[in-house]
Amino acid sequence: MSWSERQPSLAYPLRREPVLEPPEEWTALRQRCPVARVTLPSGDEAALLTRYEDVRQVLADHRFTRRLTARDAARIADHESGGVFGSDMAAAIPDGGAAHRRWRRLVGQWLTAERVAALTPRIEARAGRLVDAMVEYGHPADLRAHLAFPLPVWVMCDLLGVPAGDRDRFARWSDVLLNLTRCTEEEYECAQDEFVDYLGAQVHARQAEPTDDLLGALVTARDTDGRRLSERELVFTGQALLVAGHETTMNVLAKMVALLLADRRRWERLLADRSLVPSAVEEVLRYDADPGLGVPRYLAEAAEIAGTLLPPGTTVLCDAAAANRDETAFEAAEEMELDRSPNPHLAFGAGARSCLGQALARAVLRTVLDVLLRRLPTLELAAPPADLRRLEGLAVGGLREVPVRW
Repeated sequence: MSWSERQPSLAYPLRREPVLEPPEEWTALRQRCPVARVTLPSGDEAALLTRYEDVRQVLADHRFTRRLTARDAARIADHESGGVFGSDMAAAIPDGGAAHRRWRRLVGQWLTAERVAALTPRIEARAGRLVDAMVEYGHPADLRAHLAFPLPVWVMCDLLGVPAGDRDRFARWSDVLLNLTRCTEEEYECAQDEFVDYLGAQVHARQAEPTDDLLGALVTARDTDGRRLSERELVFTGQALLVAGHETTMNVLAKMVALLLADRRRWERLLADRSLVPSAVEEVLRYDADPGLGVPRYLAEAAEIAGTLLPPGTTVLCDAAAANRDETAFEAAEEMELDRSPNPHLAFGAGARSCLGQALARAVLRTVLDVLLRRLPTLELAAPPADLRRLEGLAVGGLREVPVRW
């Protein structure tokens, strides 16, 4: 059966109430409709995957590409361009083959676990200063505003070598680029143009005078054939790192604290055994019910997934969060087990196109959790978990605020 014959089409993203809980539809979709027909904010349709094996297969399959600029690809956002997934940024970064491997080698050598480990003391010091400022502010306080927002953007600015004082501009640009429903085409194009012009100036400055930051290193880096990244690739690589590196980490960080404090026994267990911090972070990444829209892929040729034929031109949404709750892949999948091992979650994707910045994201999350456990052991939510509010309209899932006291 073709996926297009399946009725009815679900409005996507699916509603989550309360916000920390998964959508009610996940279990039924995995069991009875693993390839579901959904309607995106743009009004276009896509095929939604919710089973672990199906999502992992597609994420690792080179036939499913990021070419959402194709004429028959579904637009994601509700304005004409379809948003960031069909943008120049998405098109500029190679998606497969030798060009993609070359790009990953050039960029990935600066985001290895060893290089990230060298950054960790600075991340810890910055997190400590932000916690100090939050304590001085007094409680109740919004942990998202005081810690989860400023820290990841500072990390990315420090890594790339761009002024941290511009963080509000990055936040504004990212918010528009990742918005699905709340901005016009004109606002989107304006934010994109301003962001590209800004990073273009940063690249030009490093071409004139080399620097020892990541952007400066990428300007001079050469692959094994002696080739460098083009100016276009440099600009959009910088944009992708800033948008993904701060926006997604910010939202996961806020949700991590909310999830661990929503059931006080989780926090108490970590206080009793700090060695659980790394596995707890992995479990938060698996357990997070709202990382956002999912990973969109475009299919240029026919393929079969879960016994369903997907025709050429199909846009597929890989819901990694739903896959991470699949009982066939994880024992007691609906339970948060802080010592879960192994934990082959798909929060960072799978295969050759998995998230390039995952070592950095893990370092930020582990460092922040360790700092909070050490500095604020009495930390607790200042509102019932059911009262937490979701950030609406964004391609990435997040909370509007995380009120805490200590």
